[in-house]
Amino acid sequence: MLKVKDLHARIDGKEILKGINLEVKPGEVHAIMGPNGSGKSTLSMVLAGNPMYEVTSGSAEFRGKDLLAMPPEIRSHEGLFLGFQYPVEIPGVSMVNFMRAAVNARRKYFNMPPMSAADFLKLMREKRAVVELDNKLASRSVNEGFSGGEKKRNEIFQMAVLEPKLSILDETDSGLDVDALRIVAEGVNKLKTDNNATIVITHYQRLLDYIKPDIIHILYKGRIVYTAGPELALEIEKKGYDWIKEKVDAEERLKEEETK
Repeated sequence: MLKVKDLHARIDGKEILKGINLEVKPGEVHAIMGPNGSGKSTLSMVLAGNPMYEVTSGSAEFRGKDLLAMPPEIRSHEGLFLGFQYPVEIPGVSMVNFMRAAVNARRKYFNMPPMSAADFLKLMREKRAVVELDNKLASRSVNEGFSGGEKKRNEIFQMAVLEPKLSILDETDSGLDVDALRIVAEGVNKLKTDNNATIVITHYQRLLDYIKPDIIHILYKGRIVYTAGPELALEIEKKGYDWIKEKVDAEERLKEEETK
């Protein structure tokens, strides 16, 4: 599904990613955790194709194709979805028109005819039920006046409609109360199949009580420094990230001494 090798990236001349290696297979859920400033959101932006970030070396392959060679819209058409940490508002653009344009743009990419209005409205009704999205919200402008929980729920609704092969959820739990967190997580779980995959980026273990990861990675100083099973989240909850930081920093000091 996704193979990232020795990926380096920077923004405004500052290197953030310093050699990311990551492989995600169909049917898997991966969680990426780590302290603030470690590069988690940068990784999501680079994979999605945000032009503010410059890839300086390394590679990323998505479903057998060079991901880094694709413009952002083609990455989306090919099946990559990014759920934003802070979803933007788009005043004056209704959710119905926004999502129908997105669906039909993807259908055009695959030389398929546009979806009729009746079929699309039926699809909207089916997918709203996945995340318990009120019809009134679906009829309003994109995220305009939505609460934090409503915006995140709307992101999962968009994910349900687009049916991506790989979903990257950047701190979906940020700002959510317990009820909103449960609804969003249940939506993600309902959308999981053997043919798609999810990368969940989070600071906290609480989201992983609802979305069960197969593999957890700890990202620190722009690299994935530790990988383990779901039990790692509980260890992070108990110990924090200090033990990981100390371990990595000690290894770096040892390498520096060896090169002197």
